[in-house]
Amino acid sequence: MAGRRSKVPRFYFNFRSPYSWLAYRDLMDRYPDVADVVEWHPWWEPDERNERLMNEAGGTFSYVHMSREKHLYILQDVRRLTRDRGLPVSWPVDEDPVWEICHLPYFLARDAGLGREYIERVYRARWLEGRNICERETVAAIAADLGLPVDKMTAAADDEGLRRTEGLDALLALSRDGAFGVPFFTHGYDKFWGVDRLPAFVESVRARMEPSRAPAAEPAAGGGDFLAVRSGDQGHEGGCG
Repeated sequence: MAGRRSKVPRFYFNFRSPYSWLAYRDLMDRYPDVADVVEWHPWWEPDERNERLMNEAGGTFSYVHMSREKHLYILQDVRRLTRDRGLPVSWPVDEDPVWEICHLPYFLARDAGLGREYIERVYRARWLEGRNICERETVAAIAADLGLPVDKMTAAADDEGLRRTEGLDALLALSRDGAFGVPFFTHGYDKFWGVDRLPAFVESVRARMEPSRAPAAEPAAGGGDFLAVRSGDQGHEGGCG
């Protein structure tokens, strides 16, 4: 998957991950100037169909299963991080989730000029309201709130054309960039993994901005990612995936 690196900074976000949610909140609340210039790339655990398409195209999705001990640690860690930020959290329960159901509609929202609004609503539904974002009813409610076509949004995971175009392109991009976990940021050849690496990513991006657009970065608390069904156990406190 070698290729030319984009000079545009990228944020690989994921709706399942509490650490990705926290990175999203920090990016929007603390670094809105950087949020305005990054490319937003969804990262999700592909189902069997999408992983097959990904492999046939030469991509790979890397993961290892997570231990029970690490899962319990992450529950504790996220409580600390949300408390530090003054954020409530409502833990959702995932039962055989199909992550295409909530991630593929992002492309439709983005094309309608409502990509960030969709991201905010999905994160809110999952982490503040404890709703199952892999239920089509949840996606339907979000679509209706945003004035997006409910039928198309709820059927996005069944759209073979969408899977083979934007969906496959997104999976190949994360494979090409080596985005093995979330949150994950890239800036040229530089990679940043975990919410605690966000300030370093911000500093890298702002260093290439005009001086008037580059305020000083603030420190952020550490935290990585876990996967509920497929998970990384390769991490330090900055991230795993």
